[in-house]
Amino acid sequence: MSEVIAAPAAQGRGLGAFNVIQLEHAEAIVAGAERAGAPVVLQVSENCVAYHGALAPIGRAVLALGRAASVPVVVHLDHATSADLAREAVALGFGSVMFDASGLSHEANVASTAEVAARCRAEGVWVEAELGEIGGKDGVHAPHARTDPEEAAGYVAATGVDALAVAVGTSHAMLTRDTVLDLALIARLRAAVPVPLVLHGSSGVPDDGLAAAVEHGMTKINVATQLNKVFTAAVRERLDADPGLVDPRRYVSAGRDAVAAEVARLLHVIRAGGRRDRSRG
Repeated sequence: MSEVIAAPAAQGRGLGAFNVIQLEHAEAIVAGAERAGAPVVLQVSENCVAYHGALAPIGRAVLALGRAASVPVVVHLDHATSADLAREAVALGFGSVMFDASGLSHEANVASTAEVAARCRAEGVWVEAELGEIGGKDGVHAPHARTDPEEAAGYVAATGVDALAVAVGTSHAMLTRDTVLDLALIARLRAAVPVPLVLHGSSGVPDDGLAAAVEHGMTKINVATQLNKVFTAAVRERLDADPGLVDPRRYVSAGRDAVAAEVARLLHVIRAGGRRDRSRG
């Protein structure tokens, strides 16, 4: 990850990170990245692991897809609340881990994240994290929650993480794309925090908002629900067109093709968002 994210972070471009649900998602994300000629992050979340029953089968499949791709691919463990799961991902060969201790007290979050970060760094693995709730009673990714720049900088210094997910107005699992981001806060966070910033809940942000987020300082842009919407719509359309269709290869492939096209489109939006040099001297 440190190699793949370095150029976007320095040049004011975004790096697209897309969540995998099943193998077809991963295939589509890689195909979309190849179509766009862009690096990409394949994210396997703790929820995805629970769906498959174990990390190893889906993890090894995604790693194999990444190795075979014609563009740089990082395989990332997303929202892991378990240090054991993070260790398993590192052992499998994941290049990046998002350790999520945001549900703990601030002191416990710092202590556990610092421990995971130190272990991962010893293995050459990049670590993303996030603070706990800062404003807003519905969690760190409630629309009204906001990350304080000074506290964010202190958290990064105390934990030694390589990237920070911040709350700037997004919310997870949004089905509409009408989120209005706090762009001024993104700029303040970029000035205060010495590591790349990560935008979670990006599915709720319209294209111009994503481009503006990158322009103001976001680097890693996480997308999950938007791909699920596109996948499901394409499968429904295919089945509605042929009620007698029973071969999953013929309707699941419609979802895979639709996701590949959406990934390619979003990567163009995300990569074009910035372009100014924001390297830190």
